[in-house]
Amino acid sequence: MKSNESLEMYLETILILSYKGSVRSIDIANELCFSKPSVSIAVKKMQDDGYIVFDDNSKLITLTPEGLKIAETIYERHLILSEFFENLGVDKNIARNDACRIEHVISKESFSKIKQIVEDKKSLS
Repeated sequence: MKSNESLEMYLETILILSYKGSVRSIDIANELCFSKPSVSIAVKKMQDDGYIVFDDNSKLITLTPEGLKIAETIYERHLILSEFFENLGVDKNIARNDACRIEHVISKESFSKIKQIVEDKKSLS
């Protein structure tokens, strides 16, 4: 795994896939359009680093509490940033793509302010 962004992307993808059911390496590869060998290397690294549990028998992947915490943080950023951009009038697909890139680099302070704006808008509706 090359960066924190890559790790975060994998963990977020595992979280989203887990909402739909069981998660296997092939599911991640299909979702991210990555090769199976690339995903296998990443899965091994995430397992070694304690972010996921990989069951050799069932081939299922689950997030550890530490992995889940990171995944939920990134996914929340994605959802809030997407909504923020859409509220500004940005096309939905562009908003999602931009959020996907920004979610990994935005500071806690900036995200907190954007989140407050989105929540304030919701409470006024």
